Amino acid sequence: MSDLTIPKGLYLKDPLQSKLGKKIISHSIILMAEIGFESFTFKKLAKEMGSNETSLYRYFENKHLLLLFLVVWYWNWVTYLIDYNTNNIDDPNRKLDLIIDNIVDATKENPSVDFVNEQKLHRIIITESSKAYHTKNIDEENKHGFYMNYKVLIQKIADVILEIDKKFPYPHSFASNLFEMANNEIFFAEHLPRLTDIKVKNENYDEVATLLKFYKERVINCNMK
Repeated sequence: MSDLTIPKGLYLKDPLQSKLGKKIISHSIILMAEIGFESFTFKKLAKEMGSNETSLYRYFENKHLLLLFLVVWYWNWVTYLIDYNTNNIDDPNRKLDLIIDNIVDATKENPSVDFVNEQKLHRIIITESSKAYHTKNIDEENKHGFYMNYKVLIQKIADVILEIDKKFPYPHSFASNLFEMANNEIFFAEHLPRLTDIKVKNENYDEVATLLKFYKERVINCNMK
């Protein structure tokens, strides 16, 4: 994932350029996955790291921007997985199925980045990611390009949808719904089971992928008739 891009405004000092910065990313993923965003504080993170709280504020202004940094990292990671796994795949239907598999379960470890636990990061995305952009400041943050990585990811999915059906009227809406639905269905299955018909056990998300592929077949094929 050599082409990782993180908007500069998310951080005060690039955490990827120092040992301490990478340690902040690593420990924040572990702690946030364990206790949740609401309970997460820089004071708790500093204690977990054996560091001082002041040093954390040299890298991130607040925990919201730290969460958004992690979410942007994840968007980059999913984009990379999609590019890698759909390379040389000509059939757009097969390509979209692979994309769905990747957005449902992007927990594959990246050996080139040993300070990021992708499995725990995926857990944060499922439970906490909406808190990164469902905020009153989203319009201002959007002006600074904080969500460009998400737009790139959704555009990539939308392009494949248009490969299947060039007349499909809502490619971006359907693409973003596939991505958000994957996380929502997992969350509902684990915490609000009466809001979904799927079952998730031991972090096996196969049924979520099956659900998304069902929607894909019905929505796109119906439109092509």
